[in-house]
Amino acid sequence: MNTRKTLLSAAIVSCIAFSAHAQQAAPTATDLDTVTVTGIRGSMEKSLDTKREANARVEVVTAEDVGKLPAHNVADTLQRLPGVNISSSSADEGGFDEADRVSLRGTSPSLTQTLINGHTVGSADWFVLSQGNNVGRSVSYSLLPSELVSSVEVNKSSQAKLQDGGTTGTVNIITRKPLEFSKQFTAEGSIGMVRSDQAKSNDPQYSALFNYKNEENTFGVMVQGFSQKRELRREAQEIPGGFFKIGPKDPVALTNPDLIGVNVPGLLGSTLFEQTRERKGGLVSLQFKPTDTLTLGLNGFSSELKANNYNRNFMMFGNSFAKVQAPNPGYVVKDGVLTNATYAGVPGTNYAVYDMIYRESKAKSSYVTFDADWQISDSLTAKFQAGSTKGTGETPRQYIAEVTLAGGGGASWATHGSGSPIDWNVGGDLSPNGVTSFGTWGNQQVTAEDKEKWATLDFNQYLNDGGVLSSLDFGVRFADHKREALSPEGATPGDIWSALKNGATSNYPNGFAGDIGGTFPRNIWYFTPGALKEAVTNNSTWLAGNDGPTGRHNYGAEWRVKEKNFAGYVQANFRGDWWSGNLGLRYVNIKQDIDTYNAVSNAADADVSSLFGMWERMAFQNKRNRVLPSANIKFDLDDNLVLRVAASQTQTLPDYSALGASSYGSDLNRTGGGGNPNLKPTLSTNLDANLEWYFMPRGLLSIGAYHMDLKDYIAFDVVSRQLYSELTNQLETYQISTPINADGKVTGVEVAYEQPIGEYFGVNANYTYANGTTAHTWSDGSHNLLGTSKNTYNVGAYFENERFGARVSYTHRSSFLISLSGTNPYYQDDFGTLSASLSFKATDWLSISLDGLNLNNPTYKYYQTAAIPTSFYSNGRQYYLNFRFKY
Repeated sequence: MNTRKTLLSAAIVSCIAFSAHAQQAAPTATDLDTVTVTGIRGSMEKSLDTKREANARVEVVTAEDVGKLPAHNVADTLQRLPGVNISSSSADEGGFDEADRVSLRGTSPSLTQTLINGHTVGSADWFVLSQGNNVGRSVSYSLLPSELVSSVEVNKSSQAKLQDGGTTGTVNIITRKPLEFSKQFTAEGSIGMVRSDQAKSNDPQYSALFNYKNEENTFGVMVQGFSQKRELRREAQEIPGGFFKIGPKDPVALTNPDLIGVNVPGLLGSTLFEQTRERKGGLVSLQFKPTDTLTLGLNGFSSELKANNYNRNFMMFGNSFAKVQAPNPGYVVKDGVLTNATYAGVPGTNYAVYDMIYRESKAKSSYVTFDADWQISDSLTAKFQAGSTKGTGETPRQYIAEVTLAGGGGASWATHGSGSPIDWNVGGDLSPNGVTSFGTWGNQQVTAEDKEKWATLDFNQYLNDGGVLSSLDFGVRFADHKREALSPEGATPGDIWSALKNGATSNYPNGFAGDIGGTFPRNIWYFTPGALKEAVTNNSTWLAGNDGPTGRHNYGAEWRVKEKNFAGYVQANFRGDWWSGNLGLRYVNIKQDIDTYNAVSNAADADVSSLFGMWERMAFQNKRNRVLPSANIKFDLDDNLVLRVAASQTQTLPDYSALGASSYGSDLNRTGGGGNPNLKPTLSTNLDANLEWYFMPRGLLSIGAYHMDLKDYIAFDVVSRQLYSELTNQLETYQISTPINADGKVTGVEVAYEQPIGEYFGVNANYTYANGTTAHTWSDGSHNLLGTSKNTYNVGAYFENERFGARVSYTHRSSFLISLSGTNPYYQDDFGTLSASLSFKATDWLSISLDGLNLNNPTYKYYQTAAIPTSFYSNGRQYYLNFRFKY
């Protein structure tokens, strides 16, 4: 028996049975009037109106001022909604000061679908690992400035007419349209500055909008543009790859058998990351109504983020000595961790390794769409949309120096649990003169491309026969998607060190990592980006167009996933005197073609070869089809009380890199990751109920519960695989984390509260509890579900009159499992962020705002276990001053 379908069918039948016995009445079409929103109070009222009228579970954020969200990134605003979580990274690059990913109800971001105006948006990342190895189905919100947005809808319960792909829900970002403006001509602009206090930088922020429509309201054109620059500096302690265990065959096990199975740090880093982010782009929208019943639209969007960055990581090199050298007497082992240890200097042993990595990086997202909205008759409408979208992430050049130092100098460390940085030190000569060896790698072009072409045709048939069946929605969708990672060329290094060793240097900033705490090296030198780039460029041979044994075509970093997706649906919409709802089926047919490579040691087995080794081509094909049912019912229990019940099945395909990525690894700790082309889609059976009390205008108290039964959720296992090492120039054994299917479940509760206080004040708060588990057992013995924070809450207050406005909000998220770092579970600890804004309406055409983000200067903490930390990041505060003009 299929228990999942039985439970779901029972829930749906119960909803429909209740509906069938409810009082019948002739349907009345409900259309939300166009509202010009000009303030916090009006924005909140419109959001609640939209939420209340919806026939499904929907959260809505509308603009404080037309097209202006109360944050500088769409994700920053969404985190204030119940059931919404945000994260600031897509892989294991650690926390930044800007939200980048959105997830719903205690799951990973890949299970949340993000759309713009109801369609897919191609997305890619600036971070090199996210371009090739950690490629999900989530969208990078770093490319989406809030100035583009009219409103955002978060669909928590599924409907057959919604595009499939969001197991836990769908975020739909809605942009403005020319014919929706109230005036014939509209001009808006903003001139501002952002202050990043840790980077000690002031940078410009510009945006502009022009909209024209004719008097007949039959033709309109809108042009929007933005240019935003920002410097950031992140100060950190990192433990790349986490701790490793002393094995019984390691040399130190012979002299100190009590250390067998004990965890020791492989690398302990003092890390400085600096980046310049320049985001430029715009949106063009045209609308034309040749008749009263036909509206045509053409839209184009482009956003490019240049994100050159320089990462320096001065590290104690535990991998080089901890397996072979015994610590001095007096070392301490606690809870399976070598918590305190001192190592005497041994001549010829390098106790420190130092990576300096300067990358030229960028990401771009764009789309073009054509829309037609046709009122065929009084009761039948049709909507057609066709479009294409493309996302590109590029790291065209990487300039890398890796040196060893502290020769014969010894080392020591002391840990203090996962909540505090590790105190550590190394001896010996740590200056440029103390460099004992030099190496480089990775001066390789890396490109990720994400493309989709699609067409949709949707119909709505209104039924005016007076029955409970008020209308039918039905339609079809076809999409052709391709995601691939490319690394076709790169540089063969020459004698870089002779040119670099006397190059210009600088030092870590004064007070480096002072907000993090701990005692570890801080007065550290580094080669300037210019010196590093010049030495690598002038002493390397760039090999392009060579796909043979003497070329730098890194086949092992390449893969491709092609998907053809056909879907058709039918949805029946019902309405009675005090209830409404829908029942639908969506059929999905998907074909996947996966191309990847596998490293081989025998030339007879190789299809291609390069300086990176020999590879065989691997091709796989998956075919998936499924019928996804959904049902939503809404009861207006009285004028102010609404009850909603929903049941559905939803699915999400595995991440692209989880399907296609070839195995990859780090030469320093011999760990890495890889794909699994045999992964199945995640299927979720969902139940949802919510009670909403609209006790006054702009007032809401709601409580809801949900359950998601996740079949074939994605977890990770660790296997041994042979990979080509750029350090030894031969195949070596690496520990590789690979995705696997494992069932899981999430049960949660959501509570939300909003209330105005008097004429000018108001408060809002919400809380989400999520309990997620998986059948998979991680190496730490846990059964945690990826992305599940057990507790999330938001509290806020505002003041607004005709001229002044102020708002303060605090968001907190409890710890959650991100993935594996190396072969170890990788968690982010509890964190909270405080934001505030002030606004002043100087005239009818000028307003001034000052926003502060991360005002509590949070330290983002990551850990492996309760006794083993992974990293600590400090990004500082950001302040945005803007002058906005309207005509």
